Amino acid sequence: MKITRRTALQGTAGAFALGLSGFNFDFTKAEAQAPNVKRGGTLNFAISAEAPHYDPHASDTYATLHFAAPFYSTLLRFNLSKFPSVEGDLAQSWTVAPDLMTYTFKLHPNVKFADGTAFTSADVKATYDRLRDPPQGVVSTRKPTFADIGSIETPDPLTIIFKMKAVNAAMLEHFASPWNVIYSAKDLAENPAGPRTKINGTGPFVFVEHVKGSHVAGKKNDNYFKKGMPYLDGFKGIFTLQAAAMLNAVQGGQVLGEFRGISPAERDRLVQAMGDKIRIEEDSWTLNLLVCFNVTKKPFDDVRVRKALLMAIDRWGGSVGLSKISTLRAVGGVLRPGSPYATPEAELVKLPGFSKDIKKSREEAKKLLKEAGQENLKFVLWNRNLAMPYTPAGVFLVDQWRQIGVEVEHKQSDTGPYLATMNAGNHDVAIDFSNLFMDDSSLALSKYLSLSRAPENRSRSTDPELDKLYDDHIRERDPEKRKALIRAFEKRVFEQGYQQPILWWHRIVPTHKALMGWKMSPSHNLGQQLEDVWINT
Repeated sequence: MKITRRTALQGTAGAFALGLSGFNFDFTKAEAQAPNVKRGGTLNFAISAEAPHYDPHASDTYATLHFAAPFYSTLLRFNLSKFPSVEGDLAQSWTVAPDLMTYTFKLHPNVKFADGTAFTSADVKATYDRLRDPPQGVVSTRKPTFADIGSIETPDPLTIIFKMKAVNAAMLEHFASPWNVIYSAKDLAENPAGPRTKINGTGPFVFVEHVKGSHVAGKKNDNYFKKGMPYLDGFKGIFTLQAAAMLNAVQGGQVLGEFRGISPAERDRLVQAMGDKIRIEEDSWTLNLLVCFNVTKKPFDDVRVRKALLMAIDRWGGSVGLSKISTLRAVGGVLRPGSPYATPEAELVKLPGFSKDIKKSREEAKKLLKEAGQENLKFVLWNRNLAMPYTPAGVFLVDQWRQIGVEVEHKQSDTGPYLATMNAGNHDVAIDFSNLFMDDSSLALSKYLSLSRAPENRSRSTDPELDKLYDDHIRERDPEKRKALIRAFEKRVFEQGYQQPILWWHRIVPTHKALMGWKMSPSHNLGQQLEDVWINT
């Protein structure tokens, strides 16, 4: 599988391990480098799902991020022109201690929240305290990522220091996560759960309105700390839950782009209809769909049942057919195929659920079901009602399981209740997703940790052996030893069959050629602040 933007996280972490000073971005210079920018106008773009709430800390769906990202800033972020390099956002510069145990950030001065209050290091501390140790009633899906932070110090209003309890070689990249938007310490003190329903950020746009079932709108932040930005007067994210409506809106010019991704057939339709007016960009995608068994419910508490259902899936044959009609494409393990630590195909085919001899696998699957007393197994497959690619994935799985005599009812729901049902553990078997923003293993593996450590683990499994392998691999700085620990982790996950990737996605993004400044990446979570986007009219 080709990756068009090479990942080099290990090298990046190694560079900072040498104690190199951080990036200091000159936004005034950046503006000067774009002399042809045209200012003004409102960008209309499509969002194919409505945000279940406004809080990126508690979310792992793009529906929240595409909705909220333009209103917020993060400490660092990824430089999409040099992905996966990072650059400052609210951080003006930074240093990393040679032993990777201390991260010191200098913050931009004169930054204000949308409500007019001044931004200081106390806001960063309150944000990261919420991420690593959320108060009761608050969910942080990034809790495992920041568990190694020992203390956060604020020696002055523009300096913040993170001291680690243990090394995480990819910590700097985690500080660049698009989900770690900075909240106001004052707001969090008043109501720690407030960001679910209230928006107050330091980003390039100020929240105007959310009309349920219709759109989210923002206007230019006149006090934005990056001089000269944003270029747009405003934006409107229009909810287009039906694929046909989205395509019609793109084709008719009501929206200038859809930043998540479309299928090959949808791409071909737009190209045929719009010719040179449409821009198509493609990349492999740091995103996969998972089969997720709720191990707290019978008979899915039996590993024989879980393994049987996984072994019945012909991923290799499915990738050929589904890649023609959907965004699903590559067969892979827990890391994106082709990325530095991904399991090669020759090793992958030896793991449960990935054999290319599907006839033999299905015979073994039938034996396992018989041993478990489940020859007449019936259950409900819980799924999201997004046409691309959840619906074809669900139809595919129902057919795969039918071929070993299992009867499945396929139920789909809007994004909000779909997530709420899984998060509450009310599903039997579900199609879940692993939505990554980079290829780092500490991010990809965290979804499979015990539920007490990873609220996004919707299989609800508890496995101390996996937790230990995860912790050991984070501490390991020798690439080969780290790779061996990742392999051991993956083998354990697949042998236990709690949850397992179905296929990885392929990203195809359509934008009008009048839309300028937006940058393609392997993740639809990145580049959605829209500060440097403009319309060439």
